[in-house]
Amino acid sequence: MRLALAKPWQISHWLNTTNPITQESLLGKVVLLDVFQMLCPGCVSHALPQAMRVAQAFNPADIAVIGLHSVFENHNAQGSKETLAAFLHEYKIDFPVGIDSPDASGRLPQTMASYGLQGTPTTILIDRRGNLRKQKFGFEADLVLGAEIMSLILEPHERLYETGQSNCDDAGCAVPTE
Repeated sequence: MRLALAKPWQISHWLNTTNPITQESLLGKVVLLDVFQMLCPGCVSHALPQAMRVAQAFNPADIAVIGLHSVFENHNAQGSKETLAAFLHEYKIDFPVGIDSPDASGRLPQTMASYGLQGTPTTILIDRRGNLRKQKFGFEADLVLGAEIMSLILEPHERLYETGQSNCDDAGCAVPTE
């Protein structure tokens, strides 16, 4: 299977974190990116609670749960960061959430467009090396998602050292000679 790096996220503002999150800073962890809208019934009843369960069930050293608020409808009702901050507080969502940057036309947000997303909720899994491994529109069963996450956690992964050197390539991972 040919893997491709996950495309960059275009974030206009971050909530629930003191510093902006970069995809590079998440290398070494599996990433669950939960793409949602706060006025999407399936997001509120299924996807966001599932993301919260994942954040509670797995070791934060192994996985990063990130929300992406990607508004493509009802912009006036859910478009402000203050409204989203109140929503996150009320629903006790404490993992980092980025607001997808709008495009010039105001139709599809930039990350949603670059990933070719069909709508919300969408579940995206990125492996420890930054490769896109799953992109699914709609709700995924907890057991299926949990098994996929655990499978990615258990994969051999690139060790990133201070030097930026890696002992891994497409053929495998060599034991470090340090």
